[in-house]
Amino acid sequence: MPALTPNAIHALTETLADLTDYLRENPDPAEALALVEPLLDEYTGLPVQLADTLRALARAVQTHPDTPRTAELGLLVTELRIAASEQADQHTLHYVLDQLRALHGSSPASEQEG
Repeated sequence: MPALTPNAIHALTETLADLTDYLRENPDPAEALALVEPLLDEYTGLPVQLADTLRALARAVQTHPDTPRTAELGLLVTELRIAASEQADQHTLHYVLDQLRALHGSSPASEQEG
């Protein structure tokens, strides 16, 4: 695995911003859903990955020998874990995509095409 850098992570967020800008241009719904689908995969999508990242960050900070053991640390680690849990709860968004695909596929325009 290549070394991770802040620039590499920043490139990922820029790609996400590009996707957001593209979606604001009102693309074809089928194309929009296909582009967003990897972000909301129930096992590897953004909610799951971000939750895992937040938990790993909490663990890394908490277990590092140079981290001061203070009440503030405990509160901050708890905040990270709560945020991770909230993110993980969003893993069901892939069902929303399925429902949107079904609606788009059964729209009057697609029924006329068939």
